[in-house]
Amino acid sequence: MAETPRTRDVDVAVIGGGPAGLAAALGAKRAGAGSVLVLERDRTLGGILNQCVHDGFGLFLYKETISGPEYAERLAEDALREGVAVATGAMVLDLGPDRLLRVNAREGYSLVKAGAVVLAMGCRERTRDMIGIPGTRPAGIYTAGSAQHLVNLRNLRVGNEAVILGSGDIGLIMARRLTFEGVRVKGVFEIMPWANGLERNVRQCLMDFGIPLRLRSTVVDVRGRDRVESVVVAEVDEGLNPVAGTETIVPCDTLLLSVGLIPENELSKRAGVALSPVTGGAVVDETLMTSVPGVFSCGNVLHIHDVADWASFEGFAAGERAARYAAGDRPAGRTVRVTAGADVRYALPQTVRAGAAGVEWSFRAVRPLRDVRVEVRGRDSGKTYARRKFGRLLPSELQKIRVRAAVDEDLEVGLHE
Repeated sequence: MAETPRTRDVDVAVIGGGPAGLAAALGAKRAGAGSVLVLERDRTLGGILNQCVHDGFGLFLYKETISGPEYAERLAEDALREGVAVATGAMVLDLGPDRLLRVNAREGYSLVKAGAVVLAMGCRERTRDMIGIPGTRPAGIYTAGSAQHLVNLRNLRVGNEAVILGSGDIGLIMARRLTFEGVRVKGVFEIMPWANGLERNVRQCLMDFGIPLRLRSTVVDVRGRDRVESVVVAEVDEGLNPVAGTETIVPCDTLLLSVGLIPENELSKRAGVALSPVTGGAVVDETLMTSVPGVFSCGNVLHIHDVADWASFEGFAAGERAARYAAGDRPAGRTVRVTAGADVRYALPQTVRAGAAGVEWSFRAVRPLRDVRVEVRGRDSGKTYARRKFGRLLPSELQKIRVRAAVDEDLEVGLHE
């Protein structure tokens, strides 16, 4: 006869112990939740922060710049000191719409019944297969994050001469890190006409080290049998298609891919959470609650952040609202829908309860822009609820705009030059 799994009841369960998840746990505790449990599948808390040994973290949260591991340690220490329960090595196998979690941990299989759940599973990197790079399949091809793990946590050398495809922040940071390790970085090739990482990373990681950045370029072939011997790069046209006759062979033994991140939403799908086709994360309201009542989302599993502090602030907010939900505070009212307007890739939250006031939207521009204003307008009335001017907007930088008045109609967040 099969043994009945033990069941644990908690007010708030947080899935993921990275910067957003730890902050969510703290937010829930500080909002009065009696029992808060963080479930982390890795052996240690911190998530991706543990392999980010460079500084630049914590400027907004801690008012100083520290390394990723230091940032993780501070958040973890705060969570433990304030009574958050933590289970590491705990894989959440399933999440139901009734907020029942099936967990496989060191102690065995168990069930967790939560009054509210916060999704904070983070994201994963796009791979070579996802972007369809042709050529042979030799050793020496890594995602930028996996190379970062090997270099920073395992003290391994990934190659001698490297090419980086894509200008995401991890790729830019690894260009500098590999240079420190004596690896010659032959160049960073970006298919878009602008860099996809933060401007400070372009400057500090590439320009300061003389590493070339070639825009409107991509890898069209990988050559080598047992190990990468070279890659073929080419320019692309306005449709991002390779231009014949522009191919260049770049000798190298290593190819790093920094071509985008994907929110880790397999559990969200199993719970029936509605996902956005634009962000890849959940559709949420102003409380960061998903389409499934009592299930909240924050951090990179909701949308990709360029700064860990922003993910943590979002986590604090999600945890607070999860604690309130678990205590019986149920948002009610008609749903107001929010869409992205001109030159805005997405605006989040995507829904708001009619009558809600003081709502802040996160948004990203579609392309680099200068001297523009962002407006939140009523879809039917044309009423302007908020307006903010920007001297410059970049797709790599997450921006915010707040509406202080109560809203009672569908809205659009758009840019105006």
